[in-house]
Amino acid sequence: MALPFLPGNTFTDPTKRKYHRSQSLGYKNGYALSNRPEVGIGGEPIEVNQLSLAELEELNNKRPTLTYGQAKQAPPEDFIPAHVAFDKKVLKFDAYFQQTVHESRNEYYRVRPVIIYYYLEDDSISVVEPHVENSGMPQGKLIKRQRLPKNDQGDYWHWKDLNIDINVTFYGKIFHITDCDKWTKEYMASEGIELDTPQGVPNDPYIESRKESAALRTYQTKTTFDKLKQFLELDRQVLRFYSVWDDRDSMFGEMRPYIIQFYLVNDTVEVREAHEPNDGRDPFPLLLKRQKLPKDRYNVESSFPAVVMELSDHEIKQWCTPQDFWIGKTVFIYNRPFLIYDTDEFTKAWMHQKYGFKDFTPVEVKGPAKNLPSMNLPPYNGFGSLEDSLQSCLSLVPQPPKKDFIKMLENDHKQLRFEAVLDSVKPEDRGRRFIISYRLADDMVTIFEPPVRNSGIISGKFLEPTRVTKPNSIPERPEFYGPQDMYIGAVIQVFSHRFVITDADNYVLSYLEANSGDFPGSQKTIDTIRERRSYGEPTMKTSVKGAPMQVKRSPGDLKRLIHEIKAQLRKDNYINFNSLTEAFLQYDRDRSGYVDIGELKKICQKQNLPLDDDLMEALIEECGGDAQGRIKHAEFMRFLTWD
Repeated sequence: MALPFLPGNTFTDPTKRKYHRSQSLGYKNGYALSNRPEVGIGGEPIEVNQLSLAELEELNNKRPTLTYGQAKQAPPEDFIPAHVAFDKKVLKFDAYFQQTVHESRNEYYRVRPVIIYYYLEDDSISVVEPHVENSGMPQGKLIKRQRLPKNDQGDYWHWKDLNIDINVTFYGKIFHITDCDKWTKEYMASEGIELDTPQGVPNDPYIESRKESAALRTYQTKTTFDKLKQFLELDRQVLRFYSVWDDRDSMFGEMRPYIIQFYLVNDTVEVREAHEPNDGRDPFPLLLKRQKLPKDRYNVESSFPAVVMELSDHEIKQWCTPQDFWIGKTVFIYNRPFLIYDTDEFTKAWMHQKYGFKDFTPVEVKGPAKNLPSMNLPPYNGFGSLEDSLQSCLSLVPQPPKKDFIKMLENDHKQLRFEAVLDSVKPEDRGRRFIISYRLADDMVTIFEPPVRNSGIISGKFLEPTRVTKPNSIPERPEFYGPQDMYIGAVIQVFSHRFVITDADNYVLSYLEANSGDFPGSQKTIDTIRERRSYGEPTMKTSVKGAPMQVKRSPGDLKRLIHEIKAQLRKDNYINFNSLTEAFLQYDRDRSGYVDIGELKKICQKQNLPLDDDLMEALIEECGGDAQGRIKHAEFMRFLTWD
C-alpha cells in the first residue's frame, strides 16, 4: 500500500544514483530526434521507412539458398527524419475569396485571388495575395505561415483535407480552391488522392467595368515622337505673339495688350501683361502662368472632380499647338478672346520654316486716340522756385528738378562780377554801391553791399543766390537774366530795385573776349574796360570768394567822393586831427614829409578814422606817392580837414 504524498510521509530513495533531468532528444545518424523515434511530428507514425506491401510479399516468398551457408542480410537504409525528407516541399493551391463592398453603388463585392501554400515540413499554411499595381488595397501576405486550426476540437488543417473545388475556412474567412500547380497534382496522386477538375477564378465586376470604359479611350502617339530630342533641339526656343484682349463690351472694360509666349520644349503657353507707363495698373507680370493650354477647357465629363484633380491627357483630347496661333486669329484662353496682331522675327522665321506661312502683315488694332483732358497748371504762387513748385503738380511725390550737370561741370567756380549803384529816388539810397555776382554754373545772381563805416546801413548780402526774372515776364513762362544782359550801363531790376552796372572785373573782360560770339551786346563792356586800361585807370580786382571786392573810381567821381568823405567826417563830428598829425610827425622823425602807406593805414586805424578801405585807397591814390611807396602826410591831412 502506497503512502500518501503528504509532508512526513515521504522518504528519499536510497538506491537512486542519477539526479539529472531525463533527456528528451537524441541523435541518430547525425540527426536530432525525439527519444520516441516511432512517433513523428504531429503524433503520427513515420511512414518513410516502413516496408511496402510489395517488399513484404517478396520477403514471404523468398527461399534463401543454403549452398554456401546462410545468405548475408542487406544493410538497413539510413534513417531520414520528416523535416529533412519534406524540406522545401510545398503544396501550392490557387484560390479566391469575395470581399463585400458597402460604400459604393457601382459594386457590391470584389473577387480577390490568393495563393495557399502548404508546407509539408511542419504542416504549416500561409495565404498570400498577389500585388496589383495601383489597386488602392493592402495586399501581400494575408495569413503568415502557421498551423491553422480546423475546428473547435483542436484539430488542424492537413494536406489530406485539401482538394480542388472545395471551400476552406481560415479564421472565419472562406477561401474557394480553384486549381493547383503540377507538382502538387503529382504529389497528391502519389498519395492516392484524386483531385477534382480545376476551375477558373470568376471575373471581378468592377474590373470588368473598368476594362469596358478603358476600351473606349483612344491614344494616338507618333512613332517619331521623342521627348529627349525635343528638349535638345527646342530648348530655349520661344514663339512670341503680340495680342490684345478687347474687353470694351463690359463695364469699365478696355483694350489691353498682352504677349503670348509658346515654349516649344514642352508645348506650354504663358500669357504676360504688357505694361505701359502710367497705365494705372498694379505690376502683375503674368495673366496665365506657364502650362499646357487646352483648346476647350470645359469639354470634360460632368463627373470629373475638378476641385481636387487637375486636367490630364485622359480628360483633354486636344491641346493648343503653334498652328493655333497666328496673325489675325482670335484665340480663346479660358473664355477670353485674344486677337493676335503681330509676332517677333524669330517666330516669323520658325513658322515659315515649319508650316510654310508667308503672310506676315500685322493687324492694325489701335483705335482712334482718346481726347485726354489737358492738365492746366495752377498759377505760380511765388513761394520757392518755379521748378520746385512745378514738381508738386506733376507727381504725387515731388522729385527735385533735374539739373544740367554738364553745364555745372564746365562752369564750376566761374563767376562774373559787376559793380552797380542803386538807382533810387530816396536821397539816403544815393551812392550805395553793390557787387553783383553771376554764377555761370546755375545762372544764380548774388548781390553784396560792401560795408561803409558809420553809414547807418547794414551791409552784407543784399540777395541770396537766386535766379532773377526780368520785369513784365509771365509767371508761367518766366524769362531770367543771363550773362548777355550784364554789361556796363545795363539796368538790372531785382524785386523792384533798379541797379545800374558801372564797372566789371578783369575776368569779365577775358570771358567776354573768349566768348564774344555768344554775347552780341558785350562789345561796349569790352571797349570800356580796355579804354580804362589804356589810360591807366584802375578797374575792379577779383577778390577771394566770399570777401567784398574793392572798386576803383574815376577822377570825376573821386572829387565827389572826397566831398562826401568830408561830409561824413563832419557828420560823425570827427575832430581828432591834431592827434592824427602828431602820430604822423612822430613817425616822420627825419622830417621828410613822407610816410609809408602801410604805416599810414595803421595810424588811421589806431586813431579810429571813420573811413572804409575803399575810401582809404581812393584817398591814397589821390594824394599820389613816390617810387618807394610813400605819400605826403600833409597832403593826406588836407583832404581830411573839413573846417
